[in-house]
Amino acid sequence: MNSSMIKTIVLAILATSLTASLMIYPKESFEASLRGLTMWWEVVFPSLLPFFIVSELLIGFGVVTFIGTLLNPFMRPVFRVPGVGGFVWAMGLASGFPAGAKLTARLRQEKKLSRLEAERLVTFTNASNPLFIFGAVAVGFFHNPTLGVVLALAHYLGNFCVGFVMRFHGGKETSPQTTGLQPNRNFKDAIKSLHEERLKDGRPIGKLLGDAVQSSINTLLMIGGFIILFSVLNQLLSLIGVLTLLSSFISILFTFLALPSELSMPLIAGLFEITLGSQLTSEANATLFQQVIIASFILAFSGFSVQAQVASILAETDIRFKPYFIARILHGIFASVIVILLWKPLYVSQVEVGHDGTIPVFLQEQSWNWIITGWNSLVQFGSLITLFGLLLYIGIRTKRALMVK
Repeated sequence: MNSSMIKTIVLAILATSLTASLMIYPKESFEASLRGLTMWWEVVFPSLLPFFIVSELLIGFGVVTFIGTLLNPFMRPVFRVPGVGGFVWAMGLASGFPAGAKLTARLRQEKKLSRLEAERLVTFTNASNPLFIFGAVAVGFFHNPTLGVVLALAHYLGNFCVGFVMRFHGGKETSPQTTGLQPNRNFKDAIKSLHEERLKDGRPIGKLLGDAVQSSINTLLMIGGFIILFSVLNQLLSLIGVLTLLSSFISILFTFLALPSELSMPLIAGLFEITLGSQLTSEANATLFQQVIIASFILAFSGFSVQAQVASILAETDIRFKPYFIARILHGIFASVIVILLWKPLYVSQVEVGHDGTIPVFLQEQSWNWIITGWNSLVQFGSLITLFGLLLYIGIRTKRALMVK
């Protein structure tokens, strides 16, 4: 029996087991599915939709080519990717998972990146957005906005380290020259490239906007499916005892790392789904320092749910998933180590109130009002944005279907 046949049998058994589990635990599966749907409906869709639409418009108008021409002298020496990678990096940091993968795949399809360049770029342009780190994790789960600074710095500095390490991916193999990315061009040439790119696209503004909305919502519907699936999968694995079994192995590793075994279950949950893992970590019986180390790893690893979303997006291109997966492990390690290094200077020194009664800036509640207000507004009005977006999507699809007929 060859390896391909064994793989087929294993996948068939896993699919059958999942179906049987759904039938055995219908109530729990429904509740888990509803939790995933709520997260997507209230937070993920409204937070990602504007970034996805704007990024599609910027690509169509040639702004990405313009930015790429200017950033080429920085991005190539540091990360061995073209300057357009700077745009992808910025959008990925601002909007969160899996925007970096979507933009990288799009640029690869347009031949603005070689396969090696795309594989390097996707490894460090997928990150959790600041609103989730500060609003959901620091404020929502830990009820401590000061932790947001430590978690965010560890997360983004870790991403930078991953990008620098992954520049060696492919060894000394040179990437073929990609279109519109010639190095050492001045500002005038960048403006010319912007104009040429817009003319090359050729779509009128109305068509470009409609395509941007349709493409963005298609991607978000796929993301929603993965969020719901992994929310159910995580619940089923917990019910049948698989997570408990895995956590026992992690507990052995934690004894060598001087971490309490109580954090093993939250870590296992976080390996599957980032939100649930972060929440369980904040509730675990451990010191705050230990909790933050694990939470930082979970945020960086991003969970199999996000990784499945990225794999689905990359499957439309020739970009391999393996470098991305390796980078997530590296990111988790880097982020955890950076938390250890930054804990005393950025957190301990901030929570120690001075002898004269002064309170550090990071602890003044008004300093964090914009984060708390932003997160609460997203949760409150996110469902309305999602509903409007879906209605707009249905309208565009209906209109185009009628035009075809």
